[in-house]
Amino acid sequence: MQLDMAAVAEPRATDEPLLRVQDLDKHFGPVQALYHVNLDLPSGQVTALCGDNGAGKTVLTKCVAGIYQADHGQFLWQGHPVHIRSARDSARLGIETVYQDLALADNLDIVQNMFLGREKLRSGLLDEDAMERDAAQTLSSLRVTTVKSIRQPVASLSGGQRQSVAVAKAVMWNSKLVIMDEPTAALGVVQTKQVLDLIKRLRDKGLAVMVISHNLNDVFEVADRIAVMYLGRLVVQDATSNFDRQSVVEYMTTGGLSRSGGRPVQG
Repeated sequence: MQLDMAAVAEPRATDEPLLRVQDLDKHFGPVQALYHVNLDLPSGQVTALCGDNGAGKTVLTKCVAGIYQADHGQFLWQGHPVHIRSARDSARLGIETVYQDLALADNLDIVQNMFLGREKLRSGLLDEDAMERDAAQTLSSLRVTTVKSIRQPVASLSGGQRQSVAVAKAVMWNSKLVIMDEPTAALGVVQTKQVLDLIKRLRDKGLAVMVISHNLNDVFEVADRIAVMYLGRLVVQDATSNFDRQSVVEYMTTGGLSRSGGRPVQG
């Protein structure tokens, strides 16, 4: 079902997060990648997931996205237990993931990329007019105005424009949670600002957004909440206002805090 961007729910006045991850464990043979991870992702907020390389961010993300199946723990969606055993399960709930490689086809244009694998048909033929109209409407609703034409090849786009197209593709399909993996990696200053503004617009439309990022400037620019992983454990999650850059770095590099700041939720 296609998402009507104008009808996206405003942030709900509730203490119940859109997605709650509880006691998640994941093993790969003898290696335990995740240890009893608890994470809340509220609607209408940007949650930044931080951590050093190997901290478990990617494994956690792929469990939420249905790429990996957790060995233990559960997911609560709007307070109700759900099973996420595949990417299809994740998509049905309204979870869309924009990976760092963006998964865009350079040889196709913007419209073709946004509907890749979900093409609209009319009388057995591609309904190009409907797809163009819906793609243009979605890009407009997100205020993506820098592309010259929705029919230009993705190969001709800048890094920021490519990221915008990947996000627009994600939110077209009844999305409620958008996960973005290092969305500003290798982008210049102007393109980074475009992507950060886009993330804020997703939040303002009531979506839950999780951003995985090493860039603390970006984190403090857009995040309402910060969660930090260390060696497979989620060691703290709290409002951004309760952190400074030094405390986030300390949680990332030691798993704890030697002075006041941040509020650990698990050790």
